[in-house]
Parts: sequence; C-alpha cells; structure tokens
Amino acid sequence: MVPGMLDAKGTQILAKSLFKELRGSGYTPNQILSLSTELIDLVTQDLKSAHDGLHPASIAGQDAGSWRAAL
Repeated sequence: MVPGMLDAKGTQILAKSLFKELRGSGYTPNQILSLSTELIDLVTQDLKSAHDGLHPASIAGQDAGSWRAAL
C-alpha cells in the first residue's frame, strides 16, 4: 500500500499491526505510549515547519531506525 493512499481503515489496520508487533517484541504499554507521543511531537513539528516554510526532514534529527534504541 502506498502511504499517500492510506485511508481511515488502512490507518487503523496499520496502527493495530504496529502495536501487535511492538508488544510481541517485548515493548511495554508505557514504552509504546512514549513512542506515540514522540511521533505526535514530530508530526506537529513537521506541520509547523511546513507552515513556516522550513524543510520538514531537517527537524527529525535522527534516522528512522534509532527510535527502537531510544525505547
């Protein structure tokens, strides 16, 4: 599935799948909540940067795989 074509049902399926994968890998509910909060913060910064005309990719500050190490 192409990310740009993710509808409400697809988003729900993706979220459930990610949650099950994380729980199956031993992550606690608090760790998953912390990850979710960080994702919301990044999306908020991305939207704010886009609104201000900044390059959104520059706000992340780390590669996509490093979130696992942070938990």
